Amino acid sequence: MSSPSTPDSSEQNGFADDATSRARLLEVGTAILRQAVNLVEDSLSSDEQLTTHSNYIPGSTIGKHLRHARDHFILLLESISTPAPHVLNYDKRARNTPMESQRKAAADAFKEAIAQLHEVVPKANLTEPMTLHAITPYPQVLETTFGRELWFAGLHAIHHWSMVRVIAGELGTKLDDTFGFAPSTLVHMESKAAALGKPKI
Repeated sequence: MSSPSTPDSSEQNGFADDATSRARLLEVGTAILRQAVNLVEDSLSSDEQLTTHSNYIPGSTIGKHLRHARDHFILLLESISTPAPHVLNYDKRARNTPMESQRKAAADAFKEAIAQLHEVVPKANLTEPMTLHAITPYPQVLETTFGRELWFAGLHAIHHWSMVRVIAGELGTKLDDTFGFAPSTLVHMESKAAALGKPKI
């Protein structure tokens, strides 16, 4: 009687090793940012769609949600790329940037973010300590890690993609069926597509 197969060493106790975790977080982050590229290049047809205000989500535009979600990735990557101690503040964001009102600027900004992600993440330590300054609305100083914040950046973006979907619906714009899916669903769908020989998301 053959013995049961032994789990890969990187999967013992349900946890992946650091290299595997980095690769997975990079895969998920890339897939989420590529959704934004596909949105502005393939789904939207005019710059005006980026700046049209939602009737259901006061003050919201597609452009604002895209810029806000990308900012979290960029601020995190810039912070971890500086010498320690790494201080992170998501409230330090530029507003009214070209990517909020121009489709090409938005696509270029997300492509740059993807390139920066691939430059930084493979060499980063997921357990590298970071100090997060936040307003909740009271000022808070919290200790965190790069890995935790990279995971959060993806989850945070998906939250905003779901609101982008609402605004797109108001505009009568049909989005790809995969837009706004949770990271775990994205990974599952990409793996399944690869196994079937279909193009990835």
